[in-house]
Amino acid sequence: MSSPEDGKNPDLLLAEPDEHLAAKTLARFEGAGVRTVVCHDGAEALLQIGACHPRAVLLGAPLPVVSAARVTELIARLHPVPVLVGAGPEGAAEATAAVAAGAIAFVARPYRTREIVPLLMSGGRENDSDAQPLVVGDIELDPTGFHVYVRGHSLQLPVREFMLLRYLMENASRVVSRAELTRALWGTDSLDSNTLTVHIRRVRNKLREDGKSCCTIDAIRGMGYRLECGTSCSDGAQAEPSGTPTPMA
Repeated sequence: MSSPEDGKNPDLLLAEPDEHLAAKTLARFEGAGVRTVVCHDGAEALLQIGACHPRAVLLGAPLPVVSAARVTELIARLHPVPVLVGAGPEGAAEATAAVAAGAIAFVARPYRTREIVPLLMSGGRENDSDAQPLVVGDIELDPTGFHVYVRGHSLQLPVREFMLLRYLMENASRVVSRAELTRALWGTDSLDSNTLTVHIRRVRNKLREDGKSCCTIDAIRGMGYRLECGTSCSDGAQAEPSGTPTPMA
């Protein structure tokens, strides 16, 4: 396993079973300024995620010992960070299962650095603006800690639902097209149309039923979706200070 020498959290954990491919990919990521830790199976990946706290994870499928889909599920529960999964034809089924489990994108393997780096930048790399909490209506979202609060109470969201809510909050009151959301969150123009619909429904229901939020995600027929916070928010139901963060499941 390779790791940064200065003790800082890496930008990326690469779990790639092919050691030759891993070495080539590591050199390309490091050349692009992406600080990368490398391991070679799913069990080691889970250990390194807990030890190194990378800002994102790239899993090569098929992944030995613990599958990419299972690793993705455990990351979402224990250390929520964006997960990408890479596969050729032999790993496509496992990669598809990982996407269903919450991976933010399915990318080609061998890896194309130019394709992956923008996804890492949009999916969770930290900079000064990312460190600032977003507040829209009664919703507060902490991009760095992956926490969401509605009126000060923690709301549990898997990573992809978190990213969807974040994108809508960053574009609050603007209609965001389905194509824009698909490109921003899955890194592709071709996605089963039902996938986005399901994720929108889950976030909408959690805001309404679990959080009792005054904000809604409205479907604008033929155009896309809009996060709207109506008059009930302006009448005093603004986000309250969250206090001590509660870890997300």
